Amino acid sequence: MDLSPKLVPAILLLLLLGSTEMQGPMRVVVARDCQSPSHRYKGPCVHDSNCASVCQTEGFPNGKCLGFRSRCICIKAC
Repeated sequence: MDLSPKLVPAILLLLLLGSTEMQGPMRVVVARDCQSPSHRYKGPCVHDSNCASVCQTEGFPNGKCLGFRSRCICIKAC
């Protein structure tokens, strides 16, 4: 019995889908971010990279320019 070259990928796809269904649903855990205004950043926040650099000196891993007033907000996982 010869299998058509087009039929082999279809069979493999069905086997793959069947095996993932047997494992059950996966749960995805999303870490919350805590935000704090920077105490050392001065002036309007224009570039996220500058804000992030200042936030790193304050002990935060990241920082972004946020809000209408364009303030530097330091961000870390809670």
